[in-house]
Amino acid sequence: MKETRKIKALIIDDSAVMRQMLTTILHEDPAIHVVGTAANPLIAREKIKALKPDVLTLDVEMPGMDGITFLEKLMRLHPLPVVMVSSHTEKGAAATLRALDLGAVDFVAKPQGGVREGMTHELMDEIREKVRTAASAHVRAAAPTARSVGPLIRQPQVTLPISREGIIVIGASAGGTQAIAEITERLPRDTPGIAIVQHMPPKFTASFAERLNNQCALEVREAKSGDRLKQGVALVAPGGYHLEIMRAGGGYAVRVFEDEPVNRHRPSVDVLFNSAARIAGADALGIILTGMGGDGARGLQAMKMAGAYTIAQDEKSCVVFGMPEQAIRQGGVCEIASLDRIAERILEWANTEDKFVSSYSGDKSL
Repeated sequence: MKETRKIKALIIDDSAVMRQMLTTILHEDPAIHVVGTAANPLIAREKIKALKPDVLTLDVEMPGMDGITFLEKLMRLHPLPVVMVSSHTEKGAAATLRALDLGAVDFVAKPQGGVREGMTHELMDEIREKVRTAASAHVRAAAPTARSVGPLIRQPQVTLPISREGIIVIGASAGGTQAIAEITERLPRDTPGIAIVQHMPPKFTASFAERLNNQCALEVREAKSGDRLKQGVALVAPGGYHLEIMRAGGGYAVRVFEDEPVNRHRPSVDVLFNSAARIAGADALGIILTGMGGDGARGLQAMKMAGAYTIAQDEKSCVVFGMPEQAIRQGGVCEIASLDRIAERILEWANTEDKFVSSYSGDKSL
């Protein structure tokens, strides 16, 4: 029987302890082989040429050439799947979001309170899973115009004002920060209220919401219990907390709460989508974007059964097709659309008071 080729990983980190720790963790996965380590980007550059790795883990903060500068050069000259290793700080969060803009597939946050003490089994499993997933991800180099330069508010392609009173719920994981940014940049200020679950730990979600807020016409902020879902507002689930929809007078609001992880995630897309199905029914639009795993598949199915319209990002435009693929297989998707069409579909849904159906011959309706 032919042996499956192992994923070749290269670890880049200035900490000898972290290099050894990551090597040990990854070697415990029979699908991964650590072909080398590097203490800085200059050494890494030569090892990439010699060892031809399938995926890199890259420390965000390193002396000399930092991880972001190295990633920018790498993605321009020799794009490779990269998983960033970030500190649990605001500075680390901001740098990590920049890395995701530049084309990094995903990231893991170093444990707080010391690497050895905080390296839980859950975190070790997460590291291995993200390296495996990154190795087969669709890697894209950064666009020539970086989002960090300033707002890129694009004009909508449909006539306003918005006629529908409803809510939009979006779920994403790996690759989702870029996908959500691309969608929200194309939406006008009077778009119906949006609730977002992006798989991220605490501190990172606050930086993500602030970043989106600076880049689009919507008011984007990290959600708090009781916040109203109203036109022009997008609420991002805080890392470490679930987010669900609730009734508030004649409209909708959100509840933020701690509970057990669902599908190993907190926040969980399924929690958000299931609440939208129960509370909003046909008044909701559900969108599942790029990400690994199956979180959101059952919730999107519940939304569709409750009368909501549901959209999954297509495989070609996904960094990782896992979450949309599972939702499609579960039978919860009305339409499969490319990323560059989703904002337009949101606006068409928002301007259609009657039952909404797919009008795109190029997209798939299910």
